[in-house]
Amino acid sequence: MENGLAPVLNFVYYYLSTIERVTFAGTIISNAKRRNGGEMGILLTEMTEADAAAAGNSFGLGMMVVIYGLFFVAMYFLMMRPQKKEQKRVAAMIAALELGDYVLTTSGFYGSVIDINDDTVIVEFGNNKNCRIPMDKSAISRVEKPEGN
Repeated sequence: MENGLAPVLNFVYYYLSTIERVTFAGTIISNAKRRNGGEMGILLTEMTEADAAAAGNSFGLGMMVVIYGLFFVAMYFLMMRPQKKEQKRVAAMIAALELGDYVLTTSGFYGSVIDINDDTVIVEFGNNKNCRIPMDKSAISRVEKPEGN
């Protein structure tokens, strides 16, 4: 058991100490020492609880709060901010909608705006001038100004 447990604990101690979590590793080591009669192998040296606590406090709660704060700031700039910019662009496009503009609907139809109400528009599709459909402004995905304006 001594030969099989020591390499595992050496591995745990090395990786936990690289991220400065020696307090946890010191607890594991002291518990393993008690079970194995004080023998730990070649790489592990004796560590007192005070040494483990002093090493573990260097990476404290403040640093963890800073890391979480940086994570949330990065998520804001990667996810929320581009979505808000897109919403502002769409709102400005809908606000600038005028009679005679050609629109592409979310269902993929091209048409000409012939009437605008508060939250709906009437779009004329096709050449026969008989297909007029009222639709919500949010169903417009792109606006193209007619040539000549």
